[in-house]
Amino acid sequence: MATHHRKLSTLPIGIPIIFTVILCLQIFIHLQLREHQASAEKLPFPPSAAVLQITALGEPTTFARVLMLWLQAFDNQPGISIPYQNLDYKSIESWLSNILDLDPRGQYPLLAASRLYAEVSNKEKQRQMLDFVAARYLEDPARRWPWLAHAVVIAKHRIKDRELALKYARLLSVTEEVESIPGWARQMEIFILEDMGEFEAAQLLIGGLLSSGVVTDSHEIHFLKERLEQLGNKSF
Repeated sequence: MATHHRKLSTLPIGIPIIFTVILCLQIFIHLQLREHQASAEKLPFPPSAAVLQITALGEPTTFARVLMLWLQAFDNQPGISIPYQNLDYKSIESWLSNILDLDPRGQYPLLAASRLYAEVSNKEKQRQMLDFVAARYLEDPARRWPWLAHAVVIAKHRIKDRELALKYARLLSVTEEVESIPGWARQMEIFILEDMGEFEAAQLLIGGLLSSGVVTDSHEIHFLKERLEQLGNKSF
């Protein structure tokens, strides 16, 4: 069976140049590290979003993906593997933010923040990544709600900070684009309030959901009504 190879000349002109830029960046960092012991402090801060846009040469989506692959692999340096929690998280956040600016429809930076860099054992760095997810969620809730929902889970079960989990869950329930967010995600605030013993607040939230008309699924309405009755019994 014949195979067909795409000629380099047929590729968009920006793509080969983008890969050349990334290769040069990798070589530069390698040379910087060669005479020194690799450490978490060596991850450089990124150029500005404007500079990255220019460097992308009309291929911002491709450039963003390549940069994410490079960033995710940065912990593996010659002769050493650096734990994620030892990396400079201020620099990581800057890279993630600028890459997301390059490709706002992309999900990779938020996935990495919530499911990779927030899975470390350092609570301060976990909070930093989750706050980043929450801040960027507000720009595009319809696409970015899964990463904020995951942030709620990490805040509650990994960091053991119910107030922080409630803060993120509340964003999911009050966003204007709430109809694009599934019921289970909108209801996370209810369960956290119940877990905190805030039964009356949970009742008010359920009542608000039912009266707002946002909830239209009959099964979801039935579930919320049952939950409302259960919470009423607990509040006495």
